[in-house]
Amino acid sequence: MYIAGVIYLHGVPPMACPDPSRGVYLTYFVQGLILLSAASSITAGRYFLALLAGITFLIALVPAAMLKNTPLCLPWEVNFLVAVTLYLHIMGHVGDYYVTLAPYYDKLTHFIASVTVALLSISLAALAEHRGLVRLTRPALAVFVLTAALSAGVVWEIYEFAADQILGTDLQYGNADTMVDLIVDLIGATLVAAVVAFAPASTERLQFTMKLDEIAPELGKSSISGGSAEQAESR
Repeated sequence: MYIAGVIYLHGVPPMACPDPSRGVYLTYFVQGLILLSAASSITAGRYFLALLAGITFLIALVPAAMLKNTPLCLPWEVNFLVAVTLYLHIMGHVGDYYVTLAPYYDKLTHFIASVTVALLSISLAALAEHRGLVRLTRPALAVFVLTAALSAGVVWEIYEFAADQILGTDLQYGNADTMVDLIVDLIGATLVAAVVAFAPASTERLQFTMKLDEIAPELGKSSISGGSAEQAESR
């Protein structure tokens, strides 16, 4: 069974992750850009956008915070994509790119967002399996990834529709725009699902998937409750 993320066992306590790759600084940089967009909005007197940018920054911190006390460490690439997705979205409003670069900017954000959600869903499935809640085959995991990403896309479109109807915003531009958004979501999710289902074993080195059985064949739920790395190796 393939799971997402990296489970660190050798010489590292199971409730902690080792020092991150240098790539993590790219994530910090993008998160800083989100804060910068909040500051620029305040300077321009666009206080609602500044508040939205601040909330966006906090959301960018959620994935790493949620996994802080688990043995599952998200690859920095996933955290980076989360930050990029949120940054592109907030800049679409702060920089008016959703209007000036329409419709291409919107489609780009949908594609990146769908890939990001798909990768996050793999990590959630990995954590659920590691806790003994589920055990998914490659095809089942691919279906789960595809379903999760498409569901997120549908929820987003419902949000835009509701905002337009209730708040009088102009987030959707008709049925064709909505359907193209969903098709772009489908393309991004399908690419990730295809990698999960059909990629050769060598792609495990990308740190998005690993064979849990090859790392610790007898590792089970007990590793979550506090067994040490040395105990895991000695079994």
